Amino acid sequence: MQQLLQHIKLYAPLSEEAEQALYDCFEQVVCSKNQHLLTEGKICRHLYFLEKGALRGYYNIDGKEITHWFGFDNDFVTSFHSFITQEPSVENLQLLEGSILWSISKDKLTELLNRFHDIERLVRVAYENYYIRLEERYVNAQFKTATERYEQLLKDAPHIPDRVSLGHIASYLGISQETLSRIRSRI
Repeated sequence: MQQLLQHIKLYAPLSEEAEQALYDCFEQVVCSKNQHLLTEGKICRHLYFLEKGALRGYYNIDGKEITHWFGFDNDFVTSFHSFITQEPSVENLQLLEGSILWSISKDKLTELLNRFHDIERLVRVAYENYYIRLEERYVNAQFKTATERYEQLLKDAPHIPDRVSLGHIASYLGISQETLSRIRSRI
């Protein structure tokens, strides 16, 4: 829990009262490799802080799994659309490693947002960071070659090839495993 509170302070300062309220509302969740936090069709009722581990968000399209994001140590993770709208999710969240997470329910978070402006500011900054990552992902997918996308991935997250299967990386980049293998052999 201390890791979560230290990470939160990187986003915005918190009063002692707000920090204690957060401490009281988060619950530890331990998950095994390949376990799902969420499957499509279910409503995402929790926001998670991934203390240790790795996960991916993916869609099932025509019987094929399409990975569209990864989460690693010290990331906030959830199915944001489902979490915010409380509508059924169209994505799946799967752990890629045994993981330790901290969970807060939508109801508890909403209560904290209403009570503490500094927590409201913290969540706004976290959402802004999420939006920036989403836009960068969109720009990369639209305007960069497969090689450029892979090079950018290695620059932004050099640990990914050590922690994520090549199949998931290829899916994330929107290319086949064969194309990824050719790119990797040239770099």
